[in-house]
Amino acid sequence: MATNQQRREAAKRKLERQIEHRQERVKRNRVIGAAVTAGAVVIVTGLVVFLATRGSDDSTAQADEQQPQEPSLQIPSERAPVPERTKPLPNPSKCAYKESPSPAAKDVDRPENGTVPARGTVDVAMETTAGPIGLTLDRSLAPCTVNSMVNLIKQDFYEGSECHRLGTRGLQMLQCGDPTGSGRGGPGYSFADETFPQLSYGRGLVAMANSGPDTNGSQFFLVYGEAQLDPNYTVFGTISDEGLATLDKVANGGIGEQGAAGDGTGKPEIPVKFTKVTVDA
Repeated sequence: MATNQQRREAAKRKLERQIEHRQERVKRNRVIGAAVTAGAVVIVTGLVVFLATRGSDDSTAQADEQQPQEPSLQIPSERAPVPERTKPLPNPSKCAYKESPSPAAKDVDRPENGTVPARGTVDVAMETTAGPIGLTLDRSLAPCTVNSMVNLIKQDFYEGSECHRLGTRGLQMLQCGDPTGSGRGGPGYSFADETFPQLSYGRGLVAMANSGPDTNGSQFFLVYGEAQLDPNYTVFGTISDEGLATLDKVANGGIGEQGAAGDGTGKPEIPVKFTKVTVDA
C-alpha cells in the first residue's frame, strides 16, 4: 500500500503533466491564431487591391467613354441637282476681263473682251497625283467663266499647281487653281460674277472661288458633299463620277496642315497636284 508521501508525489506529477498539456494547448492555439490572422490579413489586402484596381479600370473605361470622339466623315452619296436659270442668258453673251491689282501668279494672256457662246458644254480632263478628275463645263450657266477656264487650260495655267484648301465639316469641298498654293494667287485679271438667286451648292458641282463681288480669277472649288452657301459663287459645271471618287478619297484622307483662316479647312493630307489638264473645245 502506498504511503501518504507516495500519494502526494503521484498527485504532484499528475498536476505537473496537466499543466504541461495546458501550456502546449495554449501555445498551439496561439500558432493557429497567428496563422489565421495572417491569412485573414492577406485575404483582406487582396480584396482591397482587387476593388481598388477594378475601380480604377472602371474609371478609365468611363473616362474613355466620356471623352469626345472625332465623328467619322459623312459624305452624301446623292448628287445635288444642277442649278437652272429661270431665264436663259442671251446667246451669245458679252464678257469683259479686267486687269486685277495683283500680278499674275503665272504668265498668261487675258481672254479677249467680247461675245462668247452661251449654249453647249465643254469637257475637261484633269490628271492629278490623287487620281483623275473630269469636269463638264456648262456655258448656259456661266459663259464668261467657261470661256476664262478654257483660256487658262489652253495656256497650261493649271498644270503643276496644287489644290491648297480642303474642307470636311460643314463646307465639303476642295479648292484649287492657285499656282502659288497660298490661296492668294490668280491669273492677273478678274471678271464679273454669273450668279442668280436660285443657285445652290452640293455634291458634284464646281464653282468659282472669290474674295468678294466680281473678283473671279482662276481659283475654283470642287464640291463633293454638303455646302450651305449663299448664292454668291458662280456655278459653271459638274464633276464626273470618277472625279467624285478621287475627291472622296482625298476627303477621307483628312486635313494635314490647318489653314490660317481658322475655319477648320486646310491643306489636304493627300496631295492633289495637277499633272496634266486638257480641254475638248
